[in-house]
Amino acid sequence: MYDKTTENDQNALTPSLADRVTAALVGAAVGDALGGPVEGYSPAQILARHGGRVTGIVGPWNGDEWRTARPIAPYHKGNGHITDDTLMTHALIRVYAKVRDHLDAHAIAEHLVPDLMTTPRWIPELETETLLLHRLFLAEKWLATRLHYGHADPREAGVGNIVNCGAAMYMAPVGLVNAANPTAAYREALDIAGAHQSSYGREAAGVFAAAVSAACVPGATPASVIDTCLSLAKDGTRTAIEKVAETASAYDATEPALLPLREAITPYDTVGPDYRAPSLDARRPSRLHAIEELPIALGMLLIAGGDYREAVLGAVNYGRDCDSIATMTGALAGALGSPPPTTWSEQVATASKLDLDSPARTLTEVAQEIFARDVALRRAHESAFSTLGSALCSA
Repeated sequence: MYDKTTENDQNALTPSLADRVTAALVGAAVGDALGGPVEGYSPAQILARHGGRVTGIVGPWNGDEWRTARPIAPYHKGNGHITDDTLMTHALIRVYAKVRDHLDAHAIAEHLVPDLMTTPRWIPELETETLLLHRLFLAEKWLATRLHYGHADPREAGVGNIVNCGAAMYMAPVGLVNAANPTAAYREALDIAGAHQSSYGREAAGVFAAAVSAACVPGATPASVIDTCLSLAKDGTRTAIEKVAETASAYDATEPALLPLREAITPYDTVGPDYRAPSLDARRPSRLHAIEELPIALGMLLIAGGDYREAVLGAVNYGRDCDSIATMTGALAGALGSPPPTTWSEQVATASKLDLDSPARTLTEVAQEIFARDVALRRAHESAFSTLGSALCSA
């Protein structure tokens, strides 16, 4: 069919960097808040608990008993509260704001860990202001243990930690700083994540950052994002994404795909069928396995055609580690240009007592500074290399 859209119309429809950064970061936070109250449960349990699929912000699984009810206590998951996924994402943005350049594992040791350990912040799930370190689970407390107390080499500090999505869940800013340059995003995220994770946990961090970067390419689609991931991903991570994408491609709605997607990821996931009772082989280094969260997020994105609401609600109702799955899904949909519904983002911002737009403004500004510096460095390199070539030809 002939496309009557003019170039000016296409430019008007193409989201700007600021639009994409905002949609990705706010979208990730909203997905996080929607997934939090049903994290750890199966689609069947979610269906029974809520009398249907979750279609928006819901309250805690155990109602008013959230402070004492196991296994979640004492975290107030629900009612629009963001979790550690968003808290860590914002912490990484603060590091970018301070360094104002590309980051590496040493920046995590020098800036992120002190932020976690020394500056009180509002923690929505605890309904109090305290150190972010107090909210983090043991896999994330590893950062402080290894880098602050153990004085490990930051580039190797992630070795020995359980292998999970802990590093991947907050890597969206790396993809946004390297917008439309997935290879650079992949490499930077791998370096950063070396301080936190190893094996397929570290690999997922790199691939997720690359996916967010690829989603920022003008004209990108869920399929092109997945193709980029497959071009960069290694070992079990690549195979898991490929198999989940193959399954997802057979569906045009997320509801009927919930169980098939779980079946597709099962051979690569080490946690096992009972999310709260992991297998003895769970979360150990392997070249054959993958985290569950990223492939499923990509699958939801593909099924929904990049639509935020459909993709994120699919991730939420999938259950298991659905706050992280929905965080990744929301970031990817937002980067593609599909922002979260305003009613949801306003509810989450109010409930969590956070300005969700401020981190996006900060990261956009930093990304533009870094890009300008990268261009100058690239031009200097081109000039130097051309001079070397000319000297060779004249010799």
